Amino acid sequence: MASTQITDSSQVLELTQPLPLDGGQSLPGARIAYETHGTLSAAKDNAILICHALTGDHHVVSNHPKTGKPGWWVRMVGPGKPIDTNRFFVICANVIGSCMGSTGPASLAEDGKPWGMRFPVITVRDMVRGHVALLDALGIESLYAVVGGSMGGMQALSLASNFADRTRAALVIASTARHSAQNIAFHEVGRQSIMADPEWREGAYYDHGKGPEKGLSVARMAAHITYLSEAGLTEKFGRRLQDREEKTFGFDADFQIESYLRYQGLAFTDRFDANSYLYITRAMDYFDLAEEHGGLLANAFAQSKARFCLVSFDTDWLYPTADSRNVVHALNAAGLPVSFVELSAPYGHDSFLLDVPALDRVVEGFLGESRPNA
Repeated sequence: MASTQITDSSQVLELTQPLPLDGGQSLPGARIAYETHGTLSAAKDNAILICHALTGDHHVVSNHPKTGKPGWWVRMVGPGKPIDTNRFFVICANVIGSCMGSTGPASLAEDGKPWGMRFPVITVRDMVRGHVALLDALGIESLYAVVGGSMGGMQALSLASNFADRTRAALVIASTARHSAQNIAFHEVGRQSIMADPEWREGAYYDHGKGPEKGLSVARMAAHITYLSEAGLTEKFGRRLQDREEKTFGFDADFQIESYLRYQGLAFTDRFDANSYLYITRAMDYFDLAEEHGGLLANAFAQSKARFCLVSFDTDWLYPTADSRNVVHALNAAGLPVSFVELSAPYGHDSFLLDVPALDRVVEGFLGESRPNA
C-alpha cells in the first residue's frame, strides 16, 4: 500500500492564523518546531505524537543541536525499539513558550523585538492547541497514540480530554492531572531565583549579551533534586568528598553531590532560556484537568473513546503513584479502558528517561495491543 514518506529532520510549521490562548489573548505568527521519524501510512492511521517534558524539546531521536548529545528518548524510539519507527510515524513537537524553535519569549514579536515578558502566559492546553495545529497541517485526523512523560504526560491527558477525537490511545508516564502545592512551591523557588538575578532585567536581557545565568543555574539545581530519589542520591554520591581527602572548612563544593548539582546548573544555562523556564513552569502550575471540567476529573474524559495506560515509579516523589491512581479512578468512572502499573526503579522521577527495561516492555505491550490499519 502506498505511503507518504516524510524526511527524518527538524522542520518548522508557521501558523497562518493566530493561536487562541486560555488567557484570552492569541499568539500571532506562531511557529512550531518538530521532528518526524518513520513513514506515514496511506491511511494516516499510524501516527504517534510524543510530548516532551519541561526542559525537553523535539529532538527525541536526533542529536541536540547545542549540546551534541543524543536525542532525549533515543533508547525508546527507533527501528525495532518499543516505539518502533519501522511501524509507526513518530512526531515530536517543541511546545510553544520554549526556546528550541517554537515561538517563545526569546522569539521576535511583530515589532521585530524579542517578546520577553510581553509574551502571553500560556497553559498546557495552549501547548496542545499548537500540537493539534501541527496535526491539522500534516493531515492527521486521529493519532494512533499520544505518549508523554512528566509534563509530556500532562499534554497527553489534555489532548485526550480536550481534543478527544484526535487520539485513539494515551500513554501517560510519571505524570499527574494537577500540579500539587509542593510542586508549585518548588517552581516558585526557581522563578524567584531567576527574577532576583540582576541580569534578568525584568525579562529584557536579550540585547545585553548576558542573561540571568546564576539565577537559572540555581533554579535548575533546585528542580534537579526533585527529579532524583533519596536512595539514588545516597548510592551515587552519599557523603563522599569531591577530589579531596578532607573538608575545606570553606564553601567550595566539598561534597560530590554539590559538585554534581553545580555542573547540572551551569550546563543548563548553555541550552535553555530563563524566560522560557518562567513561562513553562507557570503553565505546569496552572494545570488542573478537573478544574477545566467543572471540578470533577471524570468529566474531563466524558467525550473520550481512547484506551489509556498510566505508569508510575515507586521512587518518584515529584509525581507519586497516588497521582496516577487518581487518574485511573477517574478513567474507571468514565467507563474507559485503562491499564496501570507502578514500576520499581531507583532513579526517582527521571526513571522514564533512563534504562528501565520494565518500562520498555510496558510501552511495547501497550502500543502492540491494537494495530493501525496497514
